[in-house]
Amino acid sequence: MDILAPVRSFSSAQVSVVGMSSQTRSVSSKSGNTGAHGAQAGAKGRDSGSRPQRGTKSPRTSQPRRPSKHGKNKKRHRILKWTLGIFAFLAVSGIAAFAYLYITTDVPEPGAMALAQKTTVYYADGTTPIGSYAEQNREIIDCSTLPKYVGTAIVASENRSFYQDNGLDIKGIGRALFNNVTQGTRQGGSTITQQYAERYYLGETTSYTGKLREALLALKITQTQDKDTILCNYMNTIYLGRGAYGIQAAAQNYFGKSAKDLTLPEAAMLAGIIPAPSTWDPAVNPDEAEIRFKRVLNIMEEDEYISAKEHAAATMPTTIQYAQENVYSGPKGYLLNMVKSELVANKAFTEEELETGGYKIVTTIDKSKQDLMYQVASPTAGDKALPEGVQVGGISVNPKDGSIISLYAGDDYLKHQLNNVSQSTFQVGSTMKVFTLLGAIQDDVSLNTTFNGNSPRTFSSVGKSVANSGYVSYGTVNLYSAVAHSVNTVFMDLNQHVTAKKTAEIAHSAGITGKIDDTTTFNALGVDALSALDLTRGYATIANDGNKPTLHIVGTVNSSTGKELYKASTKTEQVFAANDVALLQKPLPGTIRYGTGKAANSISNTLAGKSGTANDDTAASFVGFTPSVLTTFGIWYPGSDGSAQKVPTFSGYPHGSGYPAHLFAEYMGQALSGVADEKFPTATDNGKVGGPDGTWGYGRGSSSSSTDDSKNNRQGTGTSSPSASSSSSPSASASSTETAPESQSPAPTTDASTSTSSTESQAPNTNSNSSE
Repeated sequence: MDILAPVRSFSSAQVSVVGMSSQTRSVSSKSGNTGAHGAQAGAKGRDSGSRPQRGTKSPRTSQPRRPSKHGKNKKRHRILKWTLGIFAFLAVSGIAAFAYLYITTDVPEPGAMALAQKTTVYYADGTTPIGSYAEQNREIIDCSTLPKYVGTAIVASENRSFYQDNGLDIKGIGRALFNNVTQGTRQGGSTITQQYAERYYLGETTSYTGKLREALLALKITQTQDKDTILCNYMNTIYLGRGAYGIQAAAQNYFGKSAKDLTLPEAAMLAGIIPAPSTWDPAVNPDEAEIRFKRVLNIMEEDEYISAKEHAAATMPTTIQYAQENVYSGPKGYLLNMVKSELVANKAFTEEELETGGYKIVTTIDKSKQDLMYQVASPTAGDKALPEGVQVGGISVNPKDGSIISLYAGDDYLKHQLNNVSQSTFQVGSTMKVFTLLGAIQDDVSLNTTFNGNSPRTFSSVGKSVANSGYVSYGTVNLYSAVAHSVNTVFMDLNQHVTAKKTAEIAHSAGITGKIDDTTTFNALGVDALSALDLTRGYATIANDGNKPTLHIVGTVNSSTGKELYKASTKTEQVFAANDVALLQKPLPGTIRYGTGKAANSISNTLAGKSGTANDDTAASFVGFTPSVLTTFGIWYPGSDGSAQKVPTFSGYPHGSGYPAHLFAEYMGQALSGVADEKFPTATDNGKVGGPDGTWGYGRGSSSSSTDDSKNNRQGTGTSSPSASSSSSPSASASSTETAPESQSPAPTTDASTSTSSTESQAPNTNSNSSE
């Protein structure tokens, strides 16, 4: 027991000390002071030597417990683990997502605009361009034809690491991202592959999602396409200023040559301005263009694409003057518009396809004949002295296959978009008489049948008085002479038998699509308005022996690779009996030999034709042809509101009458120069004089079919009287020759008191007007 006593005593003392220390720390913690008061309290506790009473709290246990350093560290470790875990998860997820997107990203088909090329329209020779259609002026070329320095110049300018990189510029992407965040810009990577991915496949991309897709596609492209393919497609796609997309268009617009002919300095200059081609165009900023030019050459030498000697020899090239021109300006605009309209109307192509397909369209237009047509027909070409406002339309075709050889539709499409060949209409006058004559031939009427050619005469079918041009009376004439002199009274008489309905049906069967009034026999005198193209359609069938061709301006369309995509049909349709049309052709040369088309009589080739002058002198026209060339000219005088006005008299042509025949002679005289003469088919006249029932014209005997009003009813509206006598001899034998040479043509008589105006058609509401 004694042995243990000291131990217990030591333990009690130790507990006291511990208690003191704990109390002292508690006080210090509260007051922050370990001075005298704390020491006294400790001494008092030690002197008492007694334990705390039961039921009271120990000073040690009465103070709050302080967290240990171990607990704090544990909490920090927990936060760090979570943070690292989140970052790891995001990193793994990002890598997985990127991998998934890369694996699932396929190289798509090229974008439509990347493949868009201008479509070029050519004359019939297939080499001389007329113009083009283009949303983008681009011509995609085979890069193997280019000098190697064209591609390496672009690599030097845009992406020096192109041949080594994987399609991405990580530094560039980081720099772009930083600028986007700090400056609010939208920048992207700068490698050729990335630009190629954007332009060739995606179109312009500005969003972060789009840029991510662009980067993935650039990686994929690098794995699936060789560098030469990437560079070539890039060169064919990039915009280089002056409206040029691709290296070929740029070479043409800057240097007037093909890309395969570019020199090293020219290639370096073009490559240098790629980042800002419109701003750095040498014509706009020559100093900056030269700085860029020198930079490219320096890099090319450093990267050993060129030698120091080649570098030293390269000087800044001179570019050609560039003035952006609307492709539709001038007369060629009409040709381009007609080509497009024809192909779209035939449902061969859409407008969008024509503007982006890069096609080669070869027209039927003969360049030399087109130039000739313009010189002859244009009021502004040469000193023609046409009154201002007089409109001219002209067209020449091959009736055998329907191909359009040349046309004049106006001086400038941008200033006058109404096409004078295909859209403007005018009264075609007596050119319609051929369809009435064909109707008579179909009804078995011999062309030797004679009619009363005096003027004026009244007809029951219209209840009006009709006069010839200048009120000329021709006496008894057969149909050969009636055609040559365009005798109105004879054709009104003829159409009463043929009927207005049949005349209209024949004209439409021949190919005319415009409206023809089939309720009045005045339609034989051409009171309906048609376009020059429409009138030419009808006559082409007559010139082609009754075979109706389809008039067309497009010959062929080929793809950019040379594959034929379209070829115009040259088939014809037999719509009239060949002998009937041959017989119709037979009197038409008389118009030129001694009739209203004598202006063309100097041409040695055999020609047939018919003139026409509109009601009240508002228009004049002429159609003439050989078996292989048919040409139509028309003139008219529209008012400010588009209404038909009387054509002013000019240069000896009363109200323009005779001027179209003059144009025809000018054009055909040169167009047929050196061309072998062609004869029309031989015709057999199986018709009967006086018609099948003997009542046509003077019939088989001596009776007239209508009243001769030349002396007693010049202003009247009397009805026809089959029994009325004529002032001219009724003898059919007096003028029955088929060829009717000029010396044997009936001598016309003119009342001195009548007008000498030269109109061909009689106004339905005017009784005294004369006509040709």
